[in-house]
Amino acid sequence: MGKKLLLVLLLHTSFASAQSEISTIRITESTDLVSLDVSGFNDTPEKELPLSSISISSKEMADNGFHRLSDVTLIDASTTDSYNATGYWDYLSVRGFTLENRYNFLREGLPISAETSIGLDNKERIEILKGLSGIQAGAASPGGMVNYIVKRPTEKPLRILNTEVSERGNLLTAADLGGRSENKKFGYRVNLAHENLEPQLKKTSGQRTLVALAGDWRLDNNNLIEAEIEWSERSQPSQAGFSLLGNKLPDPADPTLNLNNQPWTEPVEFKGLTGTMKFTKNLSAPWSWTVIAGAQDLSTSDRLAYPFGCSAENNYDRYCSDGTYDLYDYRSENESRKTYAAKTALQGSVVTGAFQHQISVGIVGSSMREHFQKQAYNYAGTGNVQGTGIGTANPVLNDENTNRDTSNYELFLSDTSQWGKWKSWLGLRYTNLNRGSFRTDGSRALSYTQNFATPWVALSYDFENVLTYASYGQGLESYVTPNKDGYDHRGEFVPDVVSKQIEVGLRGGKELNWNVAAFQITRPQVIDQKPSYQVDGEAEHKGFEAQISSQWERWDINTSLMKLEAIRKDSVLDKNLNGKKPVNVPEQTARLQLGYKVLEIKGLSLNTRLSHEGERAVLADNSIMLPAWTRWDLGASYAHTWDDMKMLWRLSVDNITDQRYWKESPTQYGHIYLYPGEARNIYLSMSASL
Repeated sequence: MGKKLLLVLLLHTSFASAQSEISTIRITESTDLVSLDVSGFNDTPEKELPLSSISISSKEMADNGFHRLSDVTLIDASTTDSYNATGYWDYLSVRGFTLENRYNFLREGLPISAETSIGLDNKERIEILKGLSGIQAGAASPGGMVNYIVKRPTEKPLRILNTEVSERGNLLTAADLGGRSENKKFGYRVNLAHENLEPQLKKTSGQRTLVALAGDWRLDNNNLIEAEIEWSERSQPSQAGFSLLGNKLPDPADPTLNLNNQPWTEPVEFKGLTGTMKFTKNLSAPWSWTVIAGAQDLSTSDRLAYPFGCSAENNYDRYCSDGTYDLYDYRSENESRKTYAAKTALQGSVVTGAFQHQISVGIVGSSMREHFQKQAYNYAGTGNVQGTGIGTANPVLNDENTNRDTSNYELFLSDTSQWGKWKSWLGLRYTNLNRGSFRTDGSRALSYTQNFATPWVALSYDFENVLTYASYGQGLESYVTPNKDGYDHRGEFVPDVVSKQIEVGLRGGKELNWNVAAFQITRPQVIDQKPSYQVDGEAEHKGFEAQISSQWERWDINTSLMKLEAIRKDSVLDKNLNGKKPVNVPEQTARLQLGYKVLEIKGLSLNTRLSHEGERAVLADNSIMLPAWTRWDLGASYAHTWDDMKMLWRLSVDNITDQRYWKESPTQYGHIYLYPGEARNIYLSMSASL
């Protein structure tokens, strides 16, 4: 009853811009004075933090034509795709580790499920922490954390209308409205968006809508109430991947061909309602207290004409050598995911002798309920990679699904101590984790409780315009042995799944902003080989990251690169894997963006973007490798005033050479998939500030 009441309260309290241009953005790793919520050190400016992160503003997203989270892979070298299909939710890999969509995502600093379509129209910025996140979340993947920050009321009246059209007929219309009352006590922000989806991928037409409202009430100079709510829905058929043909890597496929093109294909449908309420109170200087509560209610109908394996050749992780494959009718209707979270924190500073301490202490509680109906996963015939095979629909919901319930209670503490130009950083999070699951018929029920602490420490020194730091952190992932016959220790959690990270870095500059970081992450590998479900060796990722951004006369430049040495180590159950590279992890990535202001024509800018990813393993034994690829984009923007209305036009051409290449090679649900890079596409957008 309390959970429902929280959601109703959010609904009744208040209701919480995607343009396209290839433009040089400035990733604010070293210059942004805004604090980074996802860091765990909320009052510290981003440029002073002893860690690697990026913060991408709504303007930067619009300038670069972001339509979804995975578009960040076009501008930051530390992030890559990881099973990103048209019409489905986003996956993101950071430093070679795929983020867990249930545990590595935050919204306004609170846990959410990212197993849904998340619109960017009402997002003020996206924060991405790179590396271990033990002090930001209890149990999570070691790749990092993503935090969505929503748009809030503006001080001055805001009236912006946006529209975008692609050469293939995709049409977006959106509005962004904001302002305050005359006495400045009440503020509002409204975001509306509707998009007719016509991607280059055939047979994936759809639509999406987003409505968001945010408001605040300044009770006085020391007390602030904020509330926001967001409703969205999306309906669109998703994309089925290609695969190996027997033991052969085929030539890159036509990126407009969708294998999910059966006459009985139905769209994937996402519906979501998410909101937060927050109270901030300034206590005796310099202390403040905050409390925030949030709720997320998601409904999904997941459907796919699903290519999976080749029974004719006894290969169940790839397609047949002749290009055919087994086709299944997969449907999971009315999936329900509900998340509730609340956090309270006290933060301020104290002085002890020569040391000044910035302290934050608090508690966060969250629960996630994932309940499903029976699903269909039925044989539907044979398909082929030409997309001409026709199967027979078999939508009977006769396969049991798995329901999951999770609750976390976490205590966190951070202390930044400064003496002279030195700073020490201490962080600790203690987690009480409770998880349970059961099949939709009530069988295989299990539940378990885990208690653990995840520390993080760093030391930094501030030279003149240069910050140097070293850090060490831990993170934990929670695994439980399947409650099935044939397993030892069934229903028990797997101990010692603790990842560790060491990082050293430098950042600095004024006109030329730069940062470099070297890191090593070790992650225990949990292997499912009946009767064992246990840790067997580890994955070790050693890497080097660098980023440079600068504005020089007419030029604007932003470049980043990552060199990654990722290998499998110390396996006992399969020693042949030792020394091998993980699948779908490129050895090196590089992004380059250049902007040029044409001073002879006021308001005109030209820009270009290059994105490169090195070769990656398709198979765990590294016998087949995906070739490296480079994509080149071009764009232009023109800003002018018309009848006292500020206008901004953007034109972009993605993949201007129309190059065909395999973009990624994820292994998902035990099957190898190949996804082609997007074909050339042209976008034109207009933004009008009234």
